[in-house]
Amino acid sequence: MASHVLTASVIGLEAHRVDIETDISQGLGACIIVGLADTAVQEARERVRSALKHTGIVFPRTRITVNLAPADLRKSGSHFDLPIALALIASSRGLDDAAFKKRLIAGELGLDGCLRPIQGALSMAMLAKSAGIKELIIPEANAHEAALVYGVDVYSASSLADVIDHVTEKKSLTKFENNLDDIRETIIYSYDFSMIRGQEQAKRALEIAAAGAHNVLMQGPPGSGKTLLARTFSSILPPLDGDEILEVTQIHSVAGTLPPQGVVLERPCRVPHHSASMPSLIGGGTIPRPGEISLAHRGVLFLDEFLEFPRVLLESLRQPLEDKCVTVSRAGGTALFPANFILIGAMNPCPCGFLTEQDIECTCSPLQVAKYRKRLSGPLLDRMDLAIEVAKVPAKDLTRKERNESSKIIRERVLQARKLQTERFKTTGIKTNAEMTSQHVRELIRLDETTEAILSRSIDRYKLSARAYFRLLKVARTIADLGGAEDLSAEHVAEALQYRLQMA
Repeated sequence: MASHVLTASVIGLEAHRVDIETDISQGLGACIIVGLADTAVQEARERVRSALKHTGIVFPRTRITVNLAPADLRKSGSHFDLPIALALIASSRGLDDAAFKKRLIAGELGLDGCLRPIQGALSMAMLAKSAGIKELIIPEANAHEAALVYGVDVYSASSLADVIDHVTEKKSLTKFENNLDDIRETIIYSYDFSMIRGQEQAKRALEIAAAGAHNVLMQGPPGSGKTLLARTFSSILPPLDGDEILEVTQIHSVAGTLPPQGVVLERPCRVPHHSASMPSLIGGGTIPRPGEISLAHRGVLFLDEFLEFPRVLLESLRQPLEDKCVTVSRAGGTALFPANFILIGAMNPCPCGFLTEQDIECTCSPLQVAKYRKRLSGPLLDRMDLAIEVAKVPAKDLTRKERNESSKIIRERVLQARKLQTERFKTTGIKTNAEMTSQHVRELIRLDETTEAILSRSIDRYKLSARAYFRLLKVARTIADLGGAEDLSAEHVAEALQYRLQMA
C-alpha cells in the first residue's frame, strides 16, 4: 500500500513542500530513496531502521521505494527521517492518509528513536501557514522558533513513539505556546559603555551610528580601545521588534546558529576573522547558505583589523551595503539572503600602528604606509558614514574612579531617536535614516538657506560624491533626531561633515 506524508525542503531561506510517498512491494529486501536526495537523506535508511526497531516496530524486509516529490527539487538535510519513518509505518500498517494530510512533519531521528533538532524549522512553519496546513510536528528543540508563526499549531515531540501515538490518536502531543517575555529577561550584555574611559568623541559617533544605523570606520593606534568600543556598540542598540525577530531567527535557523533558547532576541554581532573565506563572509556553498553578512542582518558586522582582510573580500561588501541583500548563485541553486547590517571597521593608521602617535616613533616608510592605505578603496570608503580617530587614552582618564555614562542611558536616547524615525517612515517601508533612498532624502529632509549654502561650499571644496552628499544628509538627520529637532540646522550638518572629513 502506498502512503503520503507532508514535509518540506529548505533552499536558501525558503521552504518548499515535499510529499513523501512510500510503496512496499514484493521482492528482495531493499530500501531505495529517489527524488534528488543528498547523502544525509540517503543515510536516513539506517537511522529509520534502527529507530523503528527501538520503538518496537519491525522494519519491512521486502522491497521499499521512497519517493520525495517533486522529483526535480533537490532535497538535503536530516529532517526527512521522521516523515520517512511515519510513511513506512503507514504503508506497512495500512494507516489512513487523512491522518497526515493536515500535518507537516519534520525531524531527525536518533538510533534509539529520539528526535534531534533540525535546521529551518521556522521556514517550514511559514510554509505551513501559507499552504493552509494547520499543524506542524517538530522536535522539542525547535518549538520556540516555529511558534513565532501565528496561525499554525506547533506540536513538539521528544521521540518517534510520541509522534506515532499522536497521529494514531492514542495520546495527543501538547500544543506549544511561546512566551518571549520570559526569554527576554535572560538577555545580559557582556560589555557596557560605563567600562570605557575617555574617548568621548568616539562614543558620541557610535551613539549617532546606533540611532540611525550608520556605518562606522575607526582608526587609531594599538590599545586605544577600538575593539572595546565596537564590542560595546550592541549594548546601545534598540531591541529587535516582532518582525525583526522573525527575520533574524529565520536566517539563524537555516544556518544552524540559533542560541540555546531557540529564538534570536538580541541584535546579532558577528566578528569574522580576517582569514575568513569569501563564501563564509558573503554566503555560498554547493547549496547556498547564509554568510556572516546575513547572520549580521539587523545587527552589527565588526571587522577588526579592517585592512588585514583581503581587498577582494572588502570589495565584495560594496553591493550588500547598498542593496541590503545579497544574491548567492551556485550550481546547486540561487538564493537571496537579506543583509541589512551596520558595518564597523577598526584599523591601524599604518602597518606598525603608530603613525599618529607622538610619543612612539613610527617605523614604516612612506611607501609602506601608502601601500597599506591603498587596501581601502575609494568606493568602499565612500560607503562609510562616520570616521573616528581613536587616540590613545591619557593616563588621567584611565585612572579615574568615577563611572562613565552607562549603555542603558545612551540606549534610551537612541530609542527616542528611533521613535522619531518610525513615525517619519511609517508609510515608506523603511525603519532608519540609513535606509533612506535619495528620493526619501529629497522629500523628507528640509534645509534652510544657510544650511544649503554650507552644503554647496562643502561639496565643491571637499569634492564630495553624490553618494557622500546623501549619506552626509542622513547622518545630519540622525544628529537632529538625537537632539529632538524637527528641521536640520547648520550645526547638525557641520557635525556630520566633521565625521565625513576624517575619512580623507
